[in-house]
Amino acid sequence: PMAITNCLNFGNPKRPEVYFQFTQAVRGMGEACVALGTPVTGGNVSFYNENPRGAVHPTPVVGMVGLIDSLEHITRSGFTTAGDDIVLLGEPSDELGGSEYLARLHGVVAGAPPHCDLAREKATIDALLDAIRAGAVRSAHDCSDGGLAVALAECCIADEDGTIGAEIELTKWGALPLRALLFGEAQARIVVSTASAPAVLEHARRHGVPALVIGRVRSPEAGFSIRVGERVMHTPLEPLVRAFHDAIPSIMNASVAEVAVLEQHPQPSGA
Repeated sequence: PMAITNCLNFGNPKRPEVYFQFTQAVRGMGEACVALGTPVTGGNVSFYNENPRGAVHPTPVVGMVGLIDSLEHITRSGFTTAGDDIVLLGEPSDELGGSEYLARLHGVVAGAPPHCDLAREKATIDALLDAIRAGAVRSAHDCSDGGLAVALAECCIADEDGTIGAEIELTKWGALPLRALLFGEAQARIVVSTASAPAVLEHARRHGVPALVIGRVRSPEAGFSIRVGERVMHTPLEPLVRAFHDAIPSIMNASVAEVAVLEQHPQPSGA
């Protein structure tokens, strides 16, 4: 990572709550840029994004430019090879505020967002980059919108024509509320697939990053499953593929009546 640009989208800045959102977003972005050593090359601001129902949610959009040392270090986000171990860098938490889960399934946009520890973020990034440069990483995917369960599912279906299964074991965190464990958006977490799990774990240890083998990549026929204690959730891959890769065509082909229904009953992100 070398530098960022941004597009900051907010409502009417004359409203105190909107101006507060804007100033805090700029402040937070600045703190992250200092911690990660990424100067801001430019950007723009879009205010007055409102309709009769109110302002848009505060939406700072960040674009980053980076330099890849070697083409050999380009790392895809999806799983590729059955038999690989799946490692989670970072740990889940019980945080659920501001999540896609609350917004999509309960229609609630509320709660404090997950805590962001910038030193921990930097350590997690450095551990991952070291492991990639050492040739120990086959794939890597951040945990963001939708949380850990969604990130793992996306790793299985990243390639529409080359899906691959996974068996996941999360019993270590079984004391957490299940919805927070699966759909909470705790920060500083990356899902890695690897043929060299001990090497990835060692890079994480050297940077002080929690890391654990949480499963294994399987053949497509195995589908996608998550175990938490005695509870096992399993799905074949095809429904996930269709929900994810057909989302935009389905919406674009919907009739006016169907769009009205979707607006009244929003679907989960990617579905």
